[in-house]
Amino acid sequence: MTPSDVKATLSFSDGSPTMDLPIYKGSIGPDVIDIRKLYAQTGKFTYDPGFLSTASCNSTITYIDGDKGELLYRGYPIEQLAENCDYLETCYLLLKGELPNATQKTDFTKLVTNHTMVNEQMQFFLRGFRRDAHPMAIMTGLVGALSAFYHDSTDIHNAEHRDISAIRLIAKMPTLVAMAYKYTIGQPYIYPKNDLTYAGNFMRMMFATPCEDYQPNDVLVRAMDRIFILHADHEQNASTSTVRLCGSSGTNPFAAIAAGVACLWGPAHGGANEAALNMLEDVRKMGGVEKIGEFIKQVKDKNSNVKLMGFGHRVYKNYDPRAKLMRETCHEVLDALGLHDDPIFKLAMALEKIALEDEYFVSRKLYPNVDFYSGIVQRAIGIPVSLFTAIFALARTVGWIAQLNEMIGDPEYKIGRPRQLFNGATARDVMPIARR
Repeated sequence: MTPSDVKATLSFSDGSPTMDLPIYKGSIGPDVIDIRKLYAQTGKFTYDPGFLSTASCNSTITYIDGDKGELLYRGYPIEQLAENCDYLETCYLLLKGELPNATQKTDFTKLVTNHTMVNEQMQFFLRGFRRDAHPMAIMTGLVGALSAFYHDSTDIHNAEHRDISAIRLIAKMPTLVAMAYKYTIGQPYIYPKNDLTYAGNFMRMMFATPCEDYQPNDVLVRAMDRIFILHADHEQNASTSTVRLCGSSGTNPFAAIAAGVACLWGPAHGGANEAALNMLEDVRKMGGVEKIGEFIKQVKDKNSNVKLMGFGHRVYKNYDPRAKLMRETCHEVLDALGLHDDPIFKLAMALEKIALEDEYFVSRKLYPNVDFYSGIVQRAIGIPVSLFTAIFALARTVGWIAQLNEMIGDPEYKIGRPRQLFNGATARDVMPIARR
């Protein structure tokens, strides 16, 4: 990271001395003004709620251009990865910086496959939860509990520990999600099978029972694999920043990832696809496709509390590149399962058509986003809405790990410590209780 020849000059109208601030240029994207010495030289902080204008780290993993609708993993466009690679190749890329060759892919796949089972005691840990617990509540507990089962990989500053915990997390997350699902519906857990693909193995653990095996459908397995790829990383979002902040304290990798799971649970983040399906269900109860005009009218009404979920994106000011890919996958899945006449899916397609053609939505760039389509795909596959966010966490685990490892390897990293603009009471004396 080398500073630009150009500097930013900060001047004050109160007569305080001006200050030159270094400017750093990334390989792509906006320039960054280095304010690290600001407080030491001026006694002032910056104020940036939500960190919308603040670069919290120096990263080489994922790049997003929201205006162009561009998403790159290690420089590779998401469209090319989704078309030409599987999820474990994408994991290798995010962790190691390059796509694997044939031998590296075989070795990495075998390594992950050999770690898919979880400690048998996990079953007893699960029994402490109520059967009607939300899967994300269970997942937060299970992922954090991994640190109690795998003591030999909890030192975040040990590179070998980080490597083995990364493989363990990537391998065991599908097993844990499937266990959480089976527990909530009262079915026996299904052990992983090493001769299946990553996505195929997950779907078998989800849908097989001891009395009837599950034969993975290639179209559905590919759809699930693509969901994993498209959600694998997304730069410095809320959950990734949480993992980095948590990991900056030196806590173990399992605890840091559990913090990411907890953050992802929020409806404004990982819960968005769940919210989109719940919205469709609400419109179906109103009367379905015949009432869609009435629903859209409410969405456009500023005085109503009706929100359009699964459309638009905070970062992408253009079409979400992941949504284009999931749209193709969505129609492939609906065709393969013959579900185009399902009331929810008919409603979803009608809503999609309006959003892509209605001037109100087009002018505001409220395009269907990846959450809209991935929610439809998962429901078609047979995954309950309450499990959507847990599958998002499964997919995002590799991104969290890659970001955490990058932070630990950065010589400039420090424990996170945001500042504040304090507007509370100034110093005052405690009065005796009789005089309060």
